[in-house]
Amino acid sequence: MGRPAVFSVETKARIVLSILAGEQTVAQAARQEKVSEQSIGRWKAEFLEGGRTALVAGRSGPSTREQQLEAEVTELTQALGEAHVQLRVWRKSAEGRLGPLKRSR
Repeated sequence: MGRPAVFSVETKARIVLSILAGEQTVAQAARQEKVSEQSIGRWKAEFLEGGRTALVAGRSGPSTREQQLEAEVTELTQALGEAHVQLRVWRKSAEGRLGPLKRSR
């Protein structure tokens, strides 16, 4: 038994959209693409669920992933600020002991 073909997201979307538009049936698409009707049915369900999720997220605000990324950005920004302050303190301390330091900028 051979390995099943890997379809790109664009190909899956094209197939599902043609079915939703009534251009072909699931059975016709399955025969044409040499894939099972169950696979196409799954792609269709995933497509519709993804659209539903996007519509809900559009109304309720940022997604969980967006919230996670925003929290990470905040955390990294704070860490960068703290590192900058530490560097300034280190430079001031070193200047007191070693005299004026050359800066790379």
